[in-house]
Amino acid sequence: MIPRFFIFVFLLFFSFNNLEAATLYLDPGVTTLNRSDAITMAVRIMPDKETGECINTVDAVINYSDGIQPVDVSIGRSIFNVWVEQPTINKEDNKITFAGGITNGYCGRVQGDPRLTNVIAEIIFRSPGFQIGGGNSDTDEATIDFAPETQAYINDGQGTKAQLKTLGSRITLEKTAGASIIDDWREAVQADDLPPEEFSITLTKDKVAFSGKYFIVFDTTDKQTGVSHYEVMEEEGGVLDSFAWGEADAPWIQTTSPYVLKDQTLRSTVRVKAIDKAGNEYIATLAPDGEFEEAQKSEPLNYILFASIFIFVVVIGVAIFYVYKRRKRKTVDSQNFIHSEVEEEDYDDYDDENNN
Repeated sequence: MIPRFFIFVFLLFFSFNNLEAATLYLDPGVTTLNRSDAITMAVRIMPDKETGECINTVDAVINYSDGIQPVDVSIGRSIFNVWVEQPTINKEDNKITFAGGITNGYCGRVQGDPRLTNVIAEIIFRSPGFQIGGGNSDTDEATIDFAPETQAYINDGQGTKAQLKTLGSRITLEKTAGASIIDDWREAVQADDLPPEEFSITLTKDKVAFSGKYFIVFDTTDKQTGVSHYEVMEEEGGVLDSFAWGEADAPWIQTTSPYVLKDQTLRSTVRVKAIDKAGNEYIATLAPDGEFEEAQKSEPLNYILFASIFIFVVVIGVAIFYVYKRRKRKTVDSQNFIHSEVEEEDYDDYDDENNN
């Protein structure tokens, strides 16, 4: 987990104004669930209308009682574009935590916009049913509240804490199931057919970070159900390599950004896959660095040169062998011819002697 002091670094670089108060609340604040039903509860932020100032960072801790169970968190519709710590569910401690913010701050609904665009995250809670484990089926009410350590920070570039008011939620838990199970989140996941937004991979190196090793940074959003996780593959490069993308010896590795490259020679093609809650995916690719890329381009030329030399040697060898065979055959033929001439002369001499 990244230390929370990075929040202040974010504030110093991206804050400009001042906020005296803000309200952090759960929506809906009061509701009723039948057994096994699920509800998508939004975490919303409302700046102080009187001051008209903006807020840019929230560091939140949410506690929930045993009568309810969180099953997922989505930031697909979040107004935050920087996350120090993405929403994390800790079921052992009945706690949900996150820390993030928005560059230039959030100042409230834009005039003329009918939508309530102040969602930080959406938490899906389910009422325990007879067939679903977890929770206390005898509980009549569940509570969800912000812990005292929850903080919001104003947009003044100094990391000043806002006077924050928090509002939790109360859920009445019915003893019986409804006529049908209500689960808007499941329906949203089933209807999600779009992949995460396109993104790029940034290669970087710092003397301090990760002992001076090369690492990559990446991030994207998914406007429907949100990004579930990222996976990385380092595909060995080079024409001479027999590696094939997706082989068992180089599997996809689930990870987060930043990611330290295993291949510090930068000879590998790096692929990052973003997968949303519905399983849709988008893959970004980072090619090897320029020097190796040029080396790769020259490798086909080397192959051509090698092949040309090899063919030339073979042709010359065949030609020499052919010439040698021809010469040898000519030599044999000449010897046979001379031999036949000698034999013919001897025969003529013999014939003359006999005739005399």
